[in-house]
Amino acid sequence: MSRHHAPEEHLSDERAETLRRRLGLSRRRLLAVATGLAAAIPLARPAPAGATSREVLIPPGKRGIILYTVRDAISRDPLSTTVPSGFRRVLEALSAIGYRQVEFAGYRQHANAEGGADLETVDGARLLRRWLDDNGLRAEGNHGFIPGSWPLTAADLDRFKRALEIANILGLGHMGTGSDPTGSAYKADWDVAAEKWNELGSIACQAGIKLYTHNHDAAYAFLLDSGPLDEQGRPTRSSGIRKLEYFFRISNPRRVHFEMDIFWAHVARFKHTAYTAPDGSARTDVFDPLATVQAQEKRFPLFHAKDGDANPAVPNGYDMVPFGTGDIDYRRFFSRLRAKGYHNPMYEQDNAPGADPAQSLAYAELSYRNMATLRG
Repeated sequence: MSRHHAPEEHLSDERAETLRRRLGLSRRRLLAVATGLAAAIPLARPAPAGATSREVLIPPGKRGIILYTVRDAISRDPLSTTVPSGFRRVLEALSAIGYRQVEFAGYRQHANAEGGADLETVDGARLLRRWLDDNGLRAEGNHGFIPGSWPLTAADLDRFKRALEIANILGLGHMGTGSDPTGSAYKADWDVAAEKWNELGSIACQAGIKLYTHNHDAAYAFLLDSGPLDEQGRPTRSSGIRKLEYFFRISNPRRVHFEMDIFWAHVARFKHTAYTAPDGSARTDVFDPLATVQAQEKRFPLFHAKDGDANPAVPNGYDMVPFGTGDIDYRRFFSRLRAKGYHNPMYEQDNAPGADPAQSLAYAELSYRNMATLRG
């Protein structure tokens, strides 16, 4: 894909005024933000030459954002700025942009925001639900508590059930974590992780919620599952199966689900390309994120739609950028999914916050527009 970006379009006077009001900016401040974005951030890359307009790949009701992207706004003291701050005002701003889904990344905000610092309570969840409903938003998931211990302690089980109660109040269809099932490379540890996740998934299912794990590139590295053994009796070589692919096989498909972070899956494609086979030979295998999803689409109800500019000079091979402005081919990815309307893509950008207090919300505006114009 070409690395030449399309020029930033100019906002109409009416659209600029609407954006200014909802972000709480002066006209001068909005001009500075818009000028900075125009200089630094492109709109979505144009369709290939000869392409015609086809289906909308992310329907309006499926355009979502994980609130980690705007965590600076949620955690900011609302008394310190006119830019939306705290859950209520940020949810209002995201709804005004056009988002219809959100994914939580915890339930804490600044103590001076309406409702107080900690909304991870029954009363806090009811307050959040009212703000969601008032703004026509649906919460699809949360990166929250997953017990680390196994077997489960009574305290961990109680906390997990409280998290499910809060999820039900919020109307979440899914509950999960931002971490891999285990950070280990060894088969035995993934066996234990599957046992735990199968049990937790069954508990979540009884509450009407799908349990999911969100994964980074390390989960797509190769499993150490064959000899010779090291001094601690652990395998040192691989049969060629990737860690998460093994977890797919041994976890219950009706109880354990996944959220592919498409950026990190492409990082895995860049980084995790070789392994040492049981006979000691070096083998090459390039990861295919799309094929991984296509093999079992219904286990991927959620995506993180995070974009990146290819940069082989950095360890991950990509620099994070707003959705639709990078080199990850989202047109190809979404157009080749078969379960149309099933998946919930959540825009995420880890580096959206910046010195400018309006930056993360301005990036959310830009990324929403690029989601809305993505055609297959």
